[in-house]
Amino acid sequence: QVHLVESGGGLAQAGGSLRLSCAASGTIFSNNVKGWYRQAPGKQRELVASITSGDSTDYADSVKGRFTISRDNAKVTVYLQMNRLKPEDTGVYYCHLRDYQGDYWGQGTQVTVSS
Repeated sequence: QVHLVESGGGLAQAGGSLRLSCAASGTIFSNNVKGWYRQAPGKQRELVASITSGDSTDYADSVKGRFTISRDNAKVTVYLQMNRLKPEDTGVYYCHLRDYQGDYWGQGTQVTVSS
C-alpha cells in the first residue's frame, strides 16, 4: 500500500511564495511519475506539474516560470515551489503517484492566495 502525505499549504498574498511537500511511503516501483494536481471550487482537478523517475518535468502553461517541481535524492519526497502566486492559484492541491501498481492520491492541502 502506498501512502502520500502533503504538507505546506496555507494562506499567501498575491506575489508571495509557498512550498508544498509530499512524502511517499510503502512499496513503490522505481519507475514512477509523481505530480501535483489542484482543484479550484467548481472546477475540475487539473495537472499542475509532474516529474518522472528520470527527472523529466512537465508543467501546466498557467504555472510555467513560476512553479518548480523537484524531489529529494532518495526520491521519496516531492516538492512544489510556488512563486509569484496569483489568486487563481487558489485551490486544494493533491499529490499524485503513478507506478505499475496504479494511481495513488494524497488527502490534499488547501492553498489560498489573497489579492
